[in-house]
Amino acid sequence: MTLTPDLLIQNVKPVTDTKKGGKKVDLRIRGGKIDSVGDGLKPEPNEEVYDAEGAYVSPGWFDMHVHLREPGQEHKETIRSGCEAAAFGGFTEVACMPNTDPAIHTRDVVEYIKKQSSELPVEVYPIGAVTRERKGESLTEMSDMKEGGAVAFSDDGDPVWNSQMMRLALEYSAMLGVPVINHEEDLDLSRPGHMHEGEISARLGLDGTPAIAEEVMIARDILLAEFTGGHIHVAHISTAGAVDLVRKAKSDGIRVTTEVCPHHFDLTDAEVHARGFDTNVKMHPPLRTEEDVEAMIKGLKDGTIDAICTDHAPHAEEEKEVEFIYAPNGIIGLETAWSISVMRLLQPGHLELNQLIDKLAFQPRKILGLNLPEIKEGEPANLTLFNTDESWKFDEREVRSKSKNSPWLGQELTGRAVAIYNKGRFVENRLRN
Repeated sequence: MTLTPDLLIQNVKPVTDTKKGGKKVDLRIRGGKIDSVGDGLKPEPNEEVYDAEGAYVSPGWFDMHVHLREPGQEHKETIRSGCEAAAFGGFTEVACMPNTDPAIHTRDVVEYIKKQSSELPVEVYPIGAVTRERKGESLTEMSDMKEGGAVAFSDDGDPVWNSQMMRLALEYSAMLGVPVINHEEDLDLSRPGHMHEGEISARLGLDGTPAIAEEVMIARDILLAEFTGGHIHVAHISTAGAVDLVRKAKSDGIRVTTEVCPHHFDLTDAEVHARGFDTNVKMHPPLRTEEDVEAMIKGLKDGTIDAICTDHAPHAEEEKEVEFIYAPNGIIGLETAWSISVMRLLQPGHLELNQLIDKLAFQPRKILGLNLPEIKEGEPANLTLFNTDESWKFDEREVRSKSKNSPWLGQELTGRAVAIYNKGRFVENRLRN
Protein backbone atom coordinates (compact mmCIF):
# COMPACT_ATOMS: atom_id res chain seq x y z
CA MET A 1 0.00 0.00 0.00
CA THR A 2 1.43 3.35 -1.09
CA LEU A 3 1.07 5.95 1.65
CA THR A 4 -0.02 9.49 0.93
CA PRO A 5 2.97 11.85 1.21
CA ASP A 6 3.02 14.23 4.13
CA LEU A 7 -0.15 16.29 4.00
CA LEU A 8 -1.24 19.72 5.21
CA ILE A 9 -5.01 20.18 5.48
CA GLN A 10 -5.83 23.88 5.66
CA ASN A 11 -8.89 25.85 6.78
CA VAL A 12 -10.91 23.00 8.26
CA LYS A 13 -13.38 23.28 11.15
CA PRO A 14 -13.10 20.52 13.79
CA VAL A 15 -16.32 19.15 15.23
CA THR A 16 -15.91 19.27 18.97
CA ASP A 17 -18.35 19.38 21.86
CA THR A 18 -19.71 22.65 20.50
CA LYS A 19 -22.94 22.41 18.58
CA LYS A 20 -21.70 23.72 15.25
CA GLY A 21 -18.00 22.93 15.14
CA GLY A 22 -14.98 24.96 16.15
CA LYS A 23 -12.97 27.68 14.42
CA LYS A 24 -10.82 26.91 11.40
CA VAL A 25 -7.49 25.19 11.95
CA ASP A 26 -4.76 23.54 9.91
CA LEU A 27 -3.78 19.90 10.36
CA ARG A 28 -0.34 18.59 9.48
CA ILE A 29 -0.11 14.82 8.97
CA ARG A 30 3.21 13.00 8.81
CA GLY A 31 3.61 9.28 8.40
CA GLY A 32 -0.08 8.69 8.99
CA LYS A 33 -0.15 10.55 12.31
CA ILE A 34 -1.36 14.02 13.25
CA ASP A 35 1.86 15.97 13.68
CA SER A 36 0.42 19.36 14.56
CA VAL A 37 -2.85 21.24 14.88
CA GLY A 38 -2.63 25.01 14.57
CA ASP A 39 -3.56 28.23 12.86
CA GLY A 40 -1.69 29.44 9.79
CA LEU A 41 0.61 26.44 9.37
CA LYS A 42 2.86 26.95 6.33
CA PRO A 43 3.50 24.25 3.71
CA GLU A 44 6.84 22.51 3.96
CA PRO A 45 8.95 21.02 1.15
CA ASN A 46 7.58 17.78 -0.36
CA GLU A 47 4.29 18.23 1.47
CA GLU A 48 0.93 18.00 -0.26
CA VAL A 49 -1.58 20.72 0.57
CA TYR A 50 -5.37 20.35 0.62
CA ASP A 51 -7.45 23.47 1.11
CA ALA A 52 -10.60 22.34 2.94
CA GLU A 53 -12.21 25.80 2.97
CA GLY A 54 -15.83 25.47 4.11
CA ALA A 55 -15.47 21.87 5.32
CA TYR A 56 -15.66 20.31 8.76
CA VAL A 57 -13.44 17.54 10.06
CA SER A 58 -14.31 14.86 12.59
CA PRO A 59 -12.90 11.51 13.64
CA GLY A 60 -13.58 9.05 10.84
CA TRP A 61 -17.12 7.70 10.59
CA PHE A 62 -17.89 4.04 11.29
CA ASP A 63 -20.69 2.03 9.69
CA MET A 64 -21.27 -1.00 11.90
CA HIS A 65 -23.74 -2.74 9.57
CA VAL A 66 -22.80 -3.35 5.92
CA HIS A 67 -23.00 -6.28 3.53
CA LEU A 68 -19.88 -6.55 1.39
CA ARG A 69 -21.04 -9.84 -0.24
CA GLU A 70 -17.52 -11.25 -0.58
CA PRO A 71 -16.84 -14.16 -0.49
CA GLY A 72 -19.33 -15.83 -2.79
CA GLN A 73 -21.51 -13.01 -4.17
CA GLU A 74 -18.98 -10.81 -5.90
CA HIS A 75 -21.43 -10.02 -8.72
CA LYS A 76 -23.24 -7.79 -6.18
CA GLU A 77 -20.27 -6.27 -4.36
CA THR A 78 -16.66 -6.94 -3.52
CA ILE A 79 -14.71 -5.86 -0.48
CA ARG A 80 -12.87 -3.36 -2.69
CA SER A 81 -15.97 -1.86 -4.31
CA GLY A 82 -17.79 -1.74 -0.98
CA CYS A 83 -14.87 0.11 0.57
CA GLU A 84 -14.85 2.57 -2.34
CA ALA A 85 -18.54 3.26 -1.63
CA ALA A 86 -17.74 3.63 2.06
CA ALA A 87 -14.95 6.13 1.41
CA PHE A 88 -17.21 8.18 -0.87
CA GLY A 89 -19.80 8.21 1.90
CA GLY A 90 -17.25 9.41 4.46
CA PHE A 91 -16.72 6.13 6.32
CA THR A 92 -13.17 5.21 7.27
CA GLU A 93 -14.18 1.93 8.91
CA VAL A 94 -17.01 -0.57 8.47
CA ALA A 95 -18.15 -3.82 10.06
CA CYS A 96 -19.41 -6.43 7.61
CA MET A 97 -22.20 -8.92 8.21
CA PRO A 98 -21.69 -12.67 7.86
CA ASN A 99 -24.36 -13.64 5.30
CA THR A 100 -21.75 -14.40 2.66
CA ASP A 101 -21.08 -17.73 0.90
CA PRO A 102 -19.47 -19.33 2.78
CA ALA A 103 -20.77 -17.50 5.83
CA ILE A 104 -18.28 -15.78 8.13
CA HIS A 105 -18.55 -18.70 10.55
CA THR A 106 -14.93 -19.81 10.88
CA ARG A 107 -11.67 -18.05 11.64
CA ASP A 108 -10.27 -18.61 8.15
CA VAL A 109 -13.11 -16.58 6.58
CA VAL A 110 -12.58 -13.80 9.14
CA GLU A 111 -8.89 -13.72 8.27
CA TYR A 112 -9.63 -13.81 4.53
CA ILE A 113 -11.72 -10.65 4.83
CA LYS A 114 -9.04 -8.93 6.90
CA LYS A 115 -6.41 -9.84 4.30
CA GLN A 116 -8.55 -8.70 1.35
CA SER A 117 -9.06 -5.30 2.95
CA SER A 118 -5.55 -4.83 4.37
CA GLU A 119 -4.34 -2.65 1.48
CA LEU A 120 -7.45 -0.45 1.36
CA PRO A 121 -7.87 2.93 3.09
CA VAL A 122 -11.13 1.76 4.70
CA GLU A 123 -10.68 -0.64 7.62
CA VAL A 124 -13.00 -3.66 7.56
CA TYR A 125 -14.03 -5.45 10.75
CA PRO A 126 -15.73 -8.82 10.20
CA ILE A 127 -18.76 -9.82 12.26
CA GLY A 128 -18.79 -13.56 12.81
CA ALA A 129 -21.85 -15.76 12.57
CA VAL A 130 -23.50 -16.91 15.79
CA THR A 131 -24.34 -20.35 14.37
CA ARG A 132 -22.68 -22.57 11.81
CA GLU A 133 -23.78 -21.67 8.28
CA ARG A 134 -26.25 -19.31 10.00
CA LYS A 135 -28.69 -22.20 10.33
CA GLY A 136 -29.46 -21.63 13.99
CA GLU A 137 -28.58 -25.18 15.01
CA SER A 138 -25.10 -25.10 16.61
CA LEU A 139 -22.80 -22.36 17.87
CA THR A 140 -19.69 -21.33 16.00
CA GLU A 141 -16.21 -21.19 17.52
CA MET A 142 -16.77 -17.65 18.73
CA SER A 143 -13.53 -17.33 20.70
CA ASP A 144 -11.45 -18.51 17.76
CA MET A 145 -13.11 -16.01 15.42
CA LYS A 146 -12.60 -13.19 17.91
CA GLU A 147 -8.90 -14.01 18.05
CA GLY A 148 -8.91 -13.85 14.24
CA GLY A 149 -10.44 -10.37 14.23
CA ALA A 150 -14.22 -10.70 14.61
CA VAL A 151 -15.68 -7.79 16.60
CA ALA A 152 -19.23 -9.08 17.19
CA PHE A 153 -21.51 -11.99 16.34
CA SER A 154 -24.71 -12.11 14.32
CA ASP A 155 -26.71 -14.32 11.98
CA ASP A 156 -27.95 -11.17 10.26
CA GLY A 157 -30.11 -11.73 7.24
CA ASP A 158 -31.92 -14.11 9.56
CA PRO A 159 -32.60 -13.96 13.28
CA VAL A 160 -31.19 -16.28 15.90
CA TRP A 161 -34.64 -17.83 16.26
CA ASN A 162 -33.80 -20.54 18.81
CA SER A 163 -34.03 -19.04 22.31
CA GLN A 164 -31.61 -21.53 23.87
CA MET A 165 -29.08 -20.77 21.14
CA MET A 166 -29.43 -17.05 21.83
CA ARG A 167 -28.98 -17.65 25.55
CA LEU A 168 -25.75 -19.54 24.94
CA ALA A 169 -24.53 -16.94 22.46
CA LEU A 170 -25.10 -14.14 24.97
CA GLU A 171 -23.30 -16.09 27.69
CA TYR A 172 -20.27 -16.78 25.50
CA SER A 173 -20.17 -13.27 24.05
CA ALA A 174 -20.31 -11.80 27.56
CA MET A 175 -17.15 -13.74 28.39
CA LEU A 176 -15.54 -12.45 25.21
CA GLY A 177 -16.66 -8.86 25.84
CA VAL A 178 -18.47 -8.37 22.51
CA PRO A 179 -22.14 -7.90 21.58
CA VAL A 180 -24.54 -10.23 19.85
CA ILE A 181 -26.30 -8.38 17.04
CA ASN A 182 -29.68 -9.83 16.20
CA HIS A 183 -31.90 -9.36 13.18
CA GLU A 184 -35.06 -8.99 15.25
CA GLU A 185 -37.79 -10.90 13.44
CA ASP A 186 -40.19 -13.62 14.49
CA LEU A 187 -40.33 -15.53 11.22
CA ASP A 188 -43.62 -17.23 12.02
CA LEU A 189 -45.22 -13.81 12.37
CA SER A 190 -43.45 -12.07 9.51
CA ARG A 191 -43.52 -14.47 6.57
CA PRO A 192 -44.30 -14.14 3.72
CA GLY A 193 -44.43 -10.37 4.21
CA HIS A 194 -43.23 -8.15 1.38
CA MET A 195 -43.83 -4.78 3.05
CA HIS A 196 -45.15 -3.36 6.32
CA GLU A 197 -48.49 -4.82 7.33
CA GLY A 198 -50.99 -2.00 7.56
CA GLU A 199 -53.48 0.09 5.68
CA ILE A 200 -51.34 0.42 2.54
CA SER A 201 -50.45 -3.28 2.29
CA ALA A 202 -54.16 -4.11 2.63
CA ARG A 203 -55.04 -1.63 -0.09
CA LEU A 204 -52.35 -3.01 -2.40
CA GLY A 205 -53.19 -6.64 -1.66
CA LEU A 206 -49.65 -7.48 -0.53
CA ASP A 207 -48.77 -9.79 2.35
CA GLY A 208 -47.30 -7.64 5.09
CA THR A 209 -44.85 -7.99 7.97
CA PRO A 210 -46.45 -6.61 11.14
CA ALA A 211 -44.55 -4.45 13.61
CA ILE A 212 -45.19 -7.06 16.30
CA ALA A 213 -42.90 -9.53 14.48
CA GLU A 214 -39.97 -7.25 15.29
CA GLU A 215 -41.14 -6.33 18.76
CA VAL A 216 -41.75 -9.90 19.99
CA MET A 217 -38.18 -10.91 19.15
CA ILE A 218 -36.72 -7.77 20.75
CA ALA A 219 -38.71 -8.43 23.93
CA ARG A 220 -37.30 -11.98 24.04
CA ASP A 221 -33.74 -10.79 23.54
CA ILE A 222 -34.05 -8.10 26.21
CA LEU A 223 -35.19 -10.73 28.70
CA LEU A 224 -32.33 -13.03 27.70
CA ALA A 225 -29.81 -10.20 28.00
CA GLU A 226 -31.11 -9.46 31.49
CA PHE A 227 -30.93 -13.13 32.43
CA THR A 228 -27.41 -13.74 31.07
CA GLY A 229 -25.82 -10.35 31.62
CA GLY A 230 -24.89 -10.34 27.93
CA HIS A 231 -24.96 -7.41 25.53
CA ILE A 232 -27.71 -7.56 22.90
CA HIS A 233 -27.55 -5.11 20.02
CA VAL A 234 -30.78 -4.61 18.11
CA ALA A 235 -30.05 -4.35 14.39
CA HIS A 236 -31.84 -1.85 12.11
CA ILE A 237 -34.67 -0.91 14.50
CA SER A 238 -37.82 0.22 12.68
CA THR A 239 -40.98 0.37 14.84
CA ALA A 240 -42.25 2.75 17.48
CA GLY A 241 -43.00 -0.18 19.79
CA ALA A 242 -39.44 -1.47 19.38
CA VAL A 243 -38.01 1.91 20.41
CA ASP A 244 -40.22 1.89 23.50
CA LEU A 245 -38.98 -1.59 24.44
CA VAL A 246 -35.33 -0.55 24.13
CA ARG A 247 -35.95 2.68 26.03
CA LYS A 248 -37.53 0.78 28.93
CA ALA A 249 -34.76 -1.85 28.94
CA LYS A 250 -32.07 0.82 29.10
CA SER A 251 -33.82 2.51 32.01
CA ASP A 252 -33.83 -0.87 33.78
CA GLY A 253 -30.06 -1.19 33.33
CA ILE A 254 -30.15 -4.03 30.81
CA ARG A 255 -27.27 -4.18 28.34
CA VAL A 256 -29.06 -3.31 25.12
CA THR A 257 -28.01 -0.97 22.32
CA THR A 258 -29.50 -0.29 18.92
CA GLU A 259 -28.98 1.33 15.53
CA VAL A 260 -31.21 2.87 12.87
CA CYS A 261 -30.81 3.24 9.11
CA PRO A 262 -31.46 6.45 7.17
CA HIS A 263 -34.28 4.85 5.17
CA HIS A 264 -36.15 4.16 8.41
CA PHE A 265 -36.04 7.80 9.50
CA ASP A 266 -36.69 9.17 6.01
CA LEU A 267 -39.13 6.97 4.06
CA THR A 268 -42.47 5.28 4.83
CA ASP A 269 -44.49 2.39 3.44
CA ALA A 270 -46.42 4.91 1.32
CA GLU A 271 -43.43 4.84 -1.06
CA VAL A 272 -44.38 1.34 -2.25
CA HIS A 273 -47.62 2.72 -3.69
CA ALA A 274 -46.28 6.14 -4.69
CA ARG A 275 -43.39 4.61 -6.67
CA GLY A 276 -45.46 1.94 -8.37
CA PHE A 277 -43.94 -1.08 -6.62
CA ASP A 278 -40.35 0.07 -7.16
CA THR A 279 -38.24 -2.74 -5.72
CA ASN A 280 -35.71 -0.17 -4.47
CA VAL A 281 -38.10 0.55 -1.61
CA LYS A 282 -38.25 -3.11 -0.62
CA MET A 283 -36.10 -3.98 2.38
CA HIS A 284 -36.25 -5.89 5.66
CA PRO A 285 -37.31 -4.71 8.10
CA PRO A 286 -39.70 -2.93 5.71
CA LEU A 287 -40.42 0.76 5.50
CA ARG A 288 -42.95 1.50 8.22
CA THR A 289 -45.45 4.30 8.91
CA GLU A 290 -44.99 8.02 9.55
CA GLU A 291 -45.56 7.33 13.25
CA ASP A 292 -42.64 4.90 13.19
CA VAL A 293 -40.42 7.42 11.37
CA GLU A 294 -41.21 9.99 14.06
CA ALA A 295 -40.33 7.41 16.74
CA MET A 296 -36.93 6.82 15.09
CA ILE A 297 -36.18 10.54 15.21
CA LYS A 298 -37.36 10.82 18.82
CA GLY A 299 -35.22 7.79 19.75
CA LEU A 300 -32.16 9.42 18.18
CA LYS A 301 -32.84 12.67 20.01
CA ASP A 302 -33.25 11.15 23.47
CA GLY A 303 -30.40 8.64 23.12
CA THR A 304 -32.50 5.48 23.00
CA ILE A 305 -31.07 4.83 19.53
CA ASP A 306 -27.30 4.82 19.85
CA ALA A 307 -25.98 4.72 16.30
CA ILE A 308 -26.75 5.36 12.66
CA CYS A 309 -25.80 2.64 10.19
CA THR A 310 -26.71 1.91 6.56
CA ASP A 311 -27.47 -1.83 6.28
CA HIS A 312 -25.80 -1.38 2.88
CA ALA A 313 -27.21 -4.34 0.92
CA PRO A 314 -26.21 -4.39 -2.75
CA HIS A 315 -28.14 -6.49 -5.28
CA ALA A 316 -27.44 -6.88 -8.97
CA GLU A 317 -29.74 -5.06 -11.39
CA GLU A 318 -31.29 -8.24 -12.77
CA GLU A 319 -32.13 -9.40 -9.25
CA LYS A 320 -34.10 -6.27 -8.47
CA GLU A 321 -35.78 -5.89 -11.87
CA VAL A 322 -38.50 -8.43 -11.14
CA GLU A 323 -42.00 -8.29 -9.69
CA PHE A 324 -42.07 -6.74 -6.22
CA ILE A 325 -42.90 -9.96 -4.39
CA TYR A 326 -39.97 -11.79 -6.00
CA ALA A 327 -37.31 -9.12 -5.46
CA PRO A 328 -34.68 -9.54 -2.74
CA ASN A 329 -34.77 -7.19 0.24
CA GLY A 330 -32.23 -4.45 0.64
CA ILE A 331 -30.76 -1.23 -0.72
CA ILE A 332 -27.34 0.38 -0.93
CA GLY A 333 -26.76 3.20 1.51
CA LEU A 334 -23.10 4.02 2.08
CA GLU A 335 -22.93 6.85 -0.46
CA THR A 336 -26.07 8.63 0.74
CA ALA A 337 -26.19 8.16 4.53
CA TRP A 338 -24.65 11.54 5.33
CA SER A 339 -26.92 13.49 2.99
CA ILE A 340 -30.09 11.86 4.31
CA SER A 341 -28.93 12.47 7.88
CA VAL A 342 -28.28 16.14 7.09
CA MET A 343 -31.66 16.64 5.43
CA ARG A 344 -33.78 14.69 7.91
CA LEU A 345 -31.95 15.26 11.20
CA LEU A 346 -29.59 18.24 11.02
CA GLN A 347 -31.46 20.76 8.90
CA PRO A 348 -34.79 20.39 10.79
CA GLY A 349 -32.92 20.81 14.09
CA HIS A 350 -33.59 17.34 15.50
CA LEU A 351 -29.86 16.83 16.18
CA GLU A 352 -26.99 19.28 16.49
CA LEU A 353 -23.89 18.64 14.40
CA ASN A 354 -21.85 17.20 17.27
CA GLN A 355 -24.75 14.89 18.22
CA LEU A 356 -25.01 13.59 14.67
CA ILE A 357 -21.27 12.93 14.49
CA ASP A 358 -21.54 11.07 17.80
CA LYS A 359 -24.04 8.66 16.19
CA LEU A 360 -21.74 8.11 13.20
CA ALA A 361 -18.25 8.12 14.68
CA PHE A 362 -18.24 7.36 18.39
CA GLN A 363 -21.24 5.25 19.38
CA PRO A 364 -20.63 2.44 16.84
CA ARG A 365 -17.08 2.02 18.14
CA LYS A 366 -18.23 2.12 21.75
CA ILE A 367 -20.79 -0.61 21.03
CA LEU A 368 -18.11 -2.80 19.47
CA GLY A 369 -15.48 -1.99 22.10
CA LEU A 370 -13.06 -0.36 19.65
CA ASN A 371 -10.67 2.51 20.22
CA LEU A 372 -12.03 6.00 19.57
CA PRO A 373 -9.96 8.11 17.16
CA GLU A 374 -9.03 11.63 18.24
CA ILE A 375 -8.03 14.78 16.41
CA LYS A 376 -4.98 15.26 18.57
CA GLU A 377 -1.26 15.64 18.03
CA GLY A 378 0.49 12.29 18.04
CA GLU A 379 -2.65 10.28 17.26
CA PRO A 380 -3.13 8.21 14.08
CA ALA A 381 -4.97 10.28 11.49
CA ASN A 382 -8.44 8.76 11.08
CA LEU A 383 -10.52 11.60 9.65
CA THR A 384 -13.65 12.45 7.70
CA LEU A 385 -13.91 15.82 5.95
CA PHE A 386 -17.44 16.89 5.07
CA ASN A 387 -19.85 19.74 4.49
CA THR A 388 -23.49 20.27 5.39
CA ASP A 389 -24.66 22.59 2.63
CA GLU A 390 -23.39 21.37 -0.73
CA SER A 391 -26.16 20.40 -3.17
CA TRP A 392 -25.37 17.47 -5.46
CA LYS A 393 -27.22 14.94 -7.56
CA PHE A 394 -26.91 11.27 -6.75
CA ASP A 395 -27.11 9.80 -10.22
CA GLU A 396 -25.63 6.56 -11.54
CA ARG A 397 -22.24 8.18 -12.18
CA GLU A 398 -21.85 8.84 -8.46
CA VAL A 399 -22.52 5.25 -7.39
CA ARG A 400 -19.29 3.62 -6.21
CA SER A 401 -20.91 0.32 -5.27
CA LYS A 402 -21.13 -2.42 -7.90
CA SER A 403 -24.91 -2.29 -7.49
CA LYS A 404 -27.30 0.62 -7.95
CA ASN A 405 -30.34 -0.38 -5.88
CA SER A 406 -30.99 2.92 -4.13
CA PRO A 407 -34.32 4.71 -3.52
CA TRP A 408 -32.48 8.05 -3.72
CA LEU A 409 -30.99 7.51 -7.17
CA GLY A 410 -31.53 10.57 -9.35
CA GLN A 411 -32.39 12.85 -6.43
CA GLU A 412 -30.86 16.18 -5.42
CA LEU A 413 -29.21 15.78 -2.01
CA THR A 414 -27.61 18.17 0.46
CA GLY A 415 -24.37 17.62 2.36
CA ARG A 416 -21.42 15.54 1.21
CA ALA A 417 -18.31 13.84 2.54
CA VAL A 418 -15.48 15.46 0.58
CA ALA A 419 -12.55 13.31 1.73
CA ILE A 420 -11.27 10.76 4.22
CA TYR A 421 -7.84 10.07 5.67
CA ASN A 422 -7.09 6.67 7.19
CA LYS A 423 -4.31 4.10 7.29
CA GLY A 424 -1.88 6.63 5.85
CA ARG A 425 -4.07 7.31 2.80
CA PHE A 426 -5.89 10.47 1.73
CA VAL A 427 -8.92 9.89 -0.50
CA GLU A 428 -10.60 12.93 -2.05
CA ASN A 429 -14.20 12.38 -3.19
CA ARG A 430 -14.58 14.18 -6.49
CA LEU A 431 -17.98 14.22 -8.17
CA ARG A 432 -18.17 12.70 -11.64
CA ASN A 433 -20.91 15.00 -12.97
